Amino acid sequence: MTRTVPALSRRTTMAVAAGALLAGAAPEAAAAAHGTAAPAAGHDALQADVDAVRATGATGVVAEVQTAHGRATARAGVADLGSDRPVPRDAYYRIGSDTKTFTAVVVLQLVGEGKLALTDTVERRLPGAIRGNGNDGGRITVANLLRQTSGLNDYLAVSEGEFTPEAYRKGRFRTHTPQEQLAAALTKPPQWLPRRDDPAGERRWGYANTNYVVAGLIIEAVTGRPWAQEIHERVIEPLGLRHTLIPGGSAYVPQPTATAYTQFPGSARLTDTTIAAVSGADGGLISTARDHGVFLRALMGGRLLRPAQLAAMKRTVPAEDWIRAKGVRYGLGIAWRPVAGTDTGIWFHGGTHLGVVSECGVTGDGARAVTSATFTLPTAEAQADAQAAATLRLVNNALRGGRDR
Repeated sequence: MTRTVPALSRRTTMAVAAGALLAGAAPEAAAAAHGTAAPAAGHDALQADVDAVRATGATGVVAEVQTAHGRATARAGVADLGSDRPVPRDAYYRIGSDTKTFTAVVVLQLVGEGKLALTDTVERRLPGAIRGNGNDGGRITVANLLRQTSGLNDYLAVSEGEFTPEAYRKGRFRTHTPQEQLAAALTKPPQWLPRRDDPAGERRWGYANTNYVVAGLIIEAVTGRPWAQEIHERVIEPLGLRHTLIPGGSAYVPQPTATAYTQFPGSARLTDTTIAAVSGADGGLISTARDHGVFLRALMGGRLLRPAQLAAMKRTVPAEDWIRAKGVRYGLGIAWRPVAGTDTGIWFHGGTHLGVVSECGVTGDGARAVTSATFTLPTAEAQADAQAAATLRLVNNALRGGRDR
């Protein structure tokens, strides 16, 4: 890929690659503006952690903690650098790879209904879809896709393009079909092929958005309906997530929202990257902190999956160097990591899009969840490190009091 990027977290690197793919792939921030939801337990601590994320240089941040007894919301910064309007508490934002958890839920529901098996190969469900350059769909199962153990290359990482403000503006309305994304990934040999004797049991791990592009195609092959329709009818509508949507090829985010800023490599200024056409089962959803928290609590609370499928989702493999945290393990569309002060660690995913970083966490019983959006994507190593560390502290602190019961 033609770009110069400092060392970044894997998730941020994917956003950089996404920007390059769109291409054919600022003034200083105003003083922080704070707002609060109705008084709730832990709000002061949450506000302090949101302020800490803002202090790393982010233009705006919103976060929410939910329990069965209520919720606390905190925000800091401005909705746009050209005004002093605070970030909306109910701001819409692109949740990026947090979409993958929604997609995994639908796949696992189909497994629970007997319409699909985790041991089914891609070749069985999508004959001929993964072939060439050593890639073999007969060695990749549904479980490999969801657990990121397929060995497939990430279609973003192999795409060529410049990561500049000019390239972003040129390509921000451009969309790519799942078939085009998969074809891009297959131009390179796989990182590995899952073990022949037990492909679903493969433990080598490598994050690739391609896995969830293929999962979306399998959903469509099994149901005869678009993956977006299945997510809507199986997850969004039953949970009453009235502020979660799948925009398809639309490049716009609904109001209210905050401007999504990206600091491109080599530039100290921030570029408004709010407009971007995004579609796909790997990262196409738009939501709010509140809706996202409701989803996570419902998932871990057993409202979306049968016990056997929820247990399968929680079977993990080590996922080293994915984010700036130790002990991370990846399951079927959701990850786990230890957090001091919790009995059993936390479950999370997270997502990055141009100008937006979504971070979240939920206890294993769904009793407590935290969701957040930071409306700035830095690529300078120091700021990226600081923002990531502050956001992880926010998630950890919000869930330290939440224990599985």
